[in-house]
Amino acid sequence: MDYLDVNRANWNARVPIHVASDFYDVEGFKAGRIAIRPFERDEVGDVSGRSLVHLQCHFGLDTLSWARLGAEVTGLDFSDAAIEQARGIAADCGIPAEFVAADVYDAAEALGGATFDIVYTGIGALVWLPDLTRWAETAARLLKPGGFLYVAEFHPFADVMDDETGTTVTHDYFAKGPHVWEFPYTYTGNEVLEHQTSVQFQHGLGEVVSAVAAAGLRVEFVHEHDHTLFRRFATLAAGEGGYRLPEGAPKIPLMYSLRASA
Repeated sequence: MDYLDVNRANWNARVPIHVASDFYDVEGFKAGRIAIRPFERDEVGDVSGRSLVHLQCHFGLDTLSWARLGAEVTGLDFSDAAIEQARGIAADCGIPAEFVAADVYDAAEALGGATFDIVYTGIGALVWLPDLTRWAETAARLLKPGGFLYVAEFHPFADVMDDETGTTVTHDYFAKGPHVWEFPYTYTGNEVLEHQTSVQFQHGLGEVVSAVAAAGLRVEFVHEHDHTLFRRFATLAAGEGGYRLPEGAPKIPLMYSLRASA
């Protein structure tokens, strides 16, 4: 199975569903909403006048949010359907941005050798990549001297817990994959996908940090967070910043963020 072709078909099928969903709230974004999470804004800092490339950008709401915050942005994604939507939303909003359709491993060539102050990759991206060493090397190639990579991701530890309570280990943390999934829906609703197969890869936190360091980048921080963006477990309660396990329950990391400089 060619994971790239399978996943591209799956994500191309997701795009129109996502664009129309309440989850992404495209109309709210067009009205001025910023899609970036507050902790990301705090950790990345002021982006005014800085060049930023967003790898695996989907249809660009996070990318364009960084532009609204002052960055000069480029987004890259392997889904041509997503890139077409990103370009349309940028035009509708009057936000200057460049969007390129390419596999993340081909980013340096697809972007013509350009380098950036910030390489950003958003939540839910790394699970689609089989080789984090190549990914980190690609990020390093895209950075200007003194620039930095910023990653915000779902914590891999959460993936080993039971779906109901998030308190019992039920899956193997080190089962890297590939894991082939057949699922009729995407995460934004119950519309049936035309292409329902996906191939995913599990990466432990140590693997991520080691790949970044091996690419010659200096890790500035790794922060683990006790909240996430959706009800990952049935017991999670909505609160400030996202969803958390209820008071009194043992806490586990649900997301993490990493920053590493060139």
